[in-house]
Amino acid sequence: MPAIKSLLLIFTIAFSFPAIQCIMFNLHPNQRKCLREELRQNVLISGDYDVSEHFDQHVHYVVTDSKGHILSQKEDINKGKFSFISETFDQFEICFISKTNLESKSEVHEVKLDVKTGAEAVNYEGMEEVAKLKPMEIDLKRLEDLADSIVMDFADMKKREEEMRDTNESTNSRVFYLSIFSILITLALPAWQMFYLKKYFKSKKLIE
Repeated sequence: MPAIKSLLLIFTIAFSFPAIQCIMFNLHPNQRKCLREELRQNVLISGDYDVSEHFDQHVHYVVTDSKGHILSQKEDINKGKFSFISETFDQFEICFISKTNLESKSEVHEVKLDVKTGAEAVNYEGMEEVAKLKPMEIDLKRLEDLADSIVMDFADMKKREEEMRDTNESTNSRVFYLSIFSILITLALPAWQMFYLKKYFKSKKLIE
């Protein structure tokens, strides 16, 4: 029981102090700025954006994966949200593009972006209204999702560690055999030179 209480306390603290993922940056006229994130399979990603408005200037956003597939996009934005679920383990890119025909008189856009992934991206308030769950049940659901997310993160870390270990072992094996081959070549080349020179000198009758 004390261990369970301690675990619940850790989860409660984790939700009481969520990670800050809000990003602010300037987007100059007719420029493009992108943010990249590597995510595992079946992860919910949601984002809130707020873009300052200027006359005759437009900002678009597009979310793509490493293969160029468009997962979400919208033109002429100012404030809104987007969300999608990663289908595979991949690197995703969120780009904001400024478009204007009056570049000399244009102003810089200020972009605010808040991206959440996994359990942080789930709308538990909406779940409470739809499923008619009690606040305690919502908290337990949130803790369960967080626990699942942590377990999956550790599983991904273990998988990456195994892949890196296999790569290191394979590289070490190749380096070992390459070293042996290099040593054999180093020993064989002088022996061949001595044999060739001895044969050459004999043919010229310089030695017997």
